[in-house]
This record gives sequence, structure tokens and C-alpha cells, in this order.
Amino acid sequence: MKFLIVTHVPHTVEQNQYYGYAPYVREMNIWIKQLDELIVVAPLENKKPTAIDDFYEHKTINFRRVSPFNLTTFKHTGSSIFKVPKILLQIVVAMQQADHIHLRCPGNMGLLACVAQIFFPFKPKTAKYAGNWDPKAKQPWTYRLQKWILSNTFLTRNMQVLVYGSWENQSKNIKPFFTATYSEAEKVPMQKTINASITIKLIFVGNLVEGKNPMYAIQLFEQLRLTNENVVLDIFGEGILRASLEKYIETNHLEAFVILHGNQNQQVLKKAYQDSHFVVLPSKSEGWPKAIAEGMFWGCVPLVTAVSCLPDMLDQGNRGILLQMDLEKDATRIHKLINNSADFELKSTAALNWSRNYTVECFETEIQKLVQV
Repeated sequence: MKFLIVTHVPHTVEQNQYYGYAPYVREMNIWIKQLDELIVVAPLENKKPTAIDDFYEHKTINFRRVSPFNLTTFKHTGSSIFKVPKILLQIVVAMQQADHIHLRCPGNMGLLACVAQIFFPFKPKTAKYAGNWDPKAKQPWTYRLQKWILSNTFLTRNMQVLVYGSWENQSKNIKPFFTATYSEAEKVPMQKTINASITIKLIFVGNLVEGKNPMYAIQLFEQLRLTNENVVLDIFGEGILRASLEKYIETNHLEAFVILHGNQNQQVLKKAYQDSHFVVLPSKSEGWPKAIAEGMFWGCVPLVTAVSCLPDMLDQGNRGILLQMDLEKDATRIHKLINNSADFELKSTAALNWSRNYTVECFETEIQKLVQV
């Protein structure tokens, strides 16, 4: 079987291995395990792989490089419009040659692929919508258009669309789904306790960008320190906000308590989750936040905003705390949990038990049902 992936994820190549963002590549390695040939249509950058990159584990990769472009704003649309016909032609040719078509959405490449797939109604197709599927969410017009095309069973045929969360009034091709990081073998016993006299560890994992709101995580930590000086915050990730975060930490004399670790590999993050009590992500929008699911797997109590499928992941607050984005109110609720070890342990155990339903083996079983080799 020739399996086609159309994605906006930037790739790099080193020693004939194609690298991309590690969580995405590790997931795709499960999809492509039993396939004869992999075709990838995606941007290719001239740089070295980083600590958060991984490579496709496949012997036969046919990589089709496309130029990066941006259609999310009218400003960028003008400069990108001349690239679109060539890229669209590349996608159509690849779809013609493939036995199974797989779209990664939302994204600029996903938008073009959504249009192109209309002309292949008889080919088996899947789409992974990794963003927020909530019909009420405010999103760029390109995201809304992709959701509309994918949900339209007249335009989109013979496709299963994998989305995060269960939403009312969806078309029959929309399938609630999940993702996974850890295996059954990693389900080692883990029981966390807490009290105000020990060091309370918070962990933030994500890009340092406005959408992930790392500044709120730091300010929430500051508010917690007003009532508990034993709190520390570890931040993992890189992004355009790093310099401003460093300045804020220095200005407010937080260097000893807030540590910016940058990008780290999976093993480093795993150990950090195991050592932490809370995983915090005050994000403005999410799909399936891997950092939260990963933290929960190791018994971290999640502190998150009520966006996308997060209320369901937290069982409406029984497995963590849904932030109100009010520093004083949020800190008060967390402080109460720190001082109530029984409640903390209940939430920690509930988070762990829920997350451990979604292992790599479970994910692989569900993927095999979607891709018939």
C-alpha cells in the first residue's frame, strides 16, 4: 500500500532520514508500520534536527517538498497566492498515486488537501484534525473552512475524520479520537501525596507563545507563593516569548523558583512529570494537549483552561482544576487542594487511571481499524 501524508509540519533531512516534530512523527510511525511505501507532501527546511524532532521509521519514503506559505491572514495571503497552484498540483498528483490519503489538519497544507481530496471520492481517506473541533470556538477562517469541508459528506466521501472530544450534531464521518505517548509497560505504580510542608512542583510544557499563555502560569505560581513558599515551577519549551519571560523572572527575583529548561527530549520530560505534583497549561485553544495527558499518566493534577475537550479530560473538574483565569480565585482553589491531601490524592489517582486507558498499544489497535493493509 502507498500511504500519503499531507501536512504543514516542517521537516528536515539528515543522513537520509526525514525528521519532524517528535509527537507528530511518533504518531505517524504507528500509522505507517505495515505499509509498503510512504509519500509525504510537506515543507522541508535547511537546518539540523532539534531535541524535539524525530524521524520516520520506514525504509521507503517518497518525500515531495513544497514551499511554505500562509493563508491565515489577508496580509500573508497576497504573498502566498502565487505558490498555491503549484502546491495544489503536487498534492493532486500525490493523491492520484496513493492507495490511502491521510490529511493533517488544521493548517495551510490541510486546507489545500481538503479541497484536493474532493476529486478522489472513491479512495479511502483519513484526516486527523489536531486542533479544537468545538463548533463554537473562535478560529481563523481557514480553520472553519477545513472543518466545514471535512464535515460535508457530499464533498468529503470515503473519509473518517478523527477529532478530539465528543460534540453534538456531527456528521457521520466524524470520529472522536485520542492520541498516546506511553506504553502498557510503562504503567508502573505511581501514587503522589502532598502537604504544605514539602516542595510543591508545578510543570509547564509547551511552546512559549501567546496561545499557550506561559506568563499566566508564572503569575499563578507567584500568587501561590504568597501562601506557600515551597512552590517551584519548571517550564519546558521554546518560543518567541522566552526573552520576555526571562526578563519578568529576573525583574521579580524568581530565578531560584522558576526554571526555563528549553526544549528537552521525551525521557527528560518523563522524569519531570514523575517528580511534579501539578501540570499547568492555561492555553487559549487546544486540540488534545499531550502535555496534560502525559502529566496525568504520571499522576500530575492538571490545571487547565476549559477549552476544547479539556473539560471532558478532567471529568468537569473531578480529575483536576479548570482555571477561571482569575489569579486570585485560581490560586485559592489550588491552595485548598495543597492543604487537602485526601482530595489531591483522589484527583491524582483519577487523572492517572483515566490517562492510562490511552496507551500506545490501544492507539495502534484503533489505527489498524482505520488503515486496512
